[in-house]
Amino acid sequence: MYPCCHRPVEVGVVNTIVPHLAERLLGLKWMMATAESCTGGLIAAQCTELAGSSVWFDRGFVTYSNEAKTQMLGVPGALIERDGAVSESVARAMALGTCYRSKAQVAVAVTGIAGPAGGSAEKPVGTVWLAWCVAGTVHAEMRLFQGDRAQIRLATTMAALDGLHKRLP
Repeated sequence: MYPCCHRPVEVGVVNTIVPHLAERLLGLKWMMATAESCTGGLIAAQCTELAGSSVWFDRGFVTYSNEAKTQMLGVPGALIERDGAVSESVARAMALGTCYRSKAQVAVAVTGIAGPAGGSAEKPVGTVWLAWCVAGTVHAEMRLFQGDRAQIRLATTMAALDGLHKRLP
């Protein structure tokens, strides 16, 4: 399948996932949307690299700040304050909010610490929460990626797209 996301990932490898994802979405006649924090739009950029992506890709939200998560996706500020922006609950709320605020039947959301600073003992650099909303059902998982900032962001992008592909019916 695809190389392990715990090792550095090449951009070309990510690009191999997108055509498969597009084919599945086209077959379902579904659209997708993204909510990105630590990747800053890289997931949407990878999707829209593929010509004709407007048939299956609706929109991407770059919600880097906590305020953006609340304003654009409806993530409750109290939830962010209680659990932190990098948490399962916030990732799930981002994914659900993305579906509610788009024409998409599926969404992927990511929130994490790409570094080099910002980590802690509880949430070290490379900690990323990913969430997928597929036809109203939300799944989430935490990953710990290794590498520098660029490698963590790219590994997150690959894991997000691959995770969505695996969760499609």
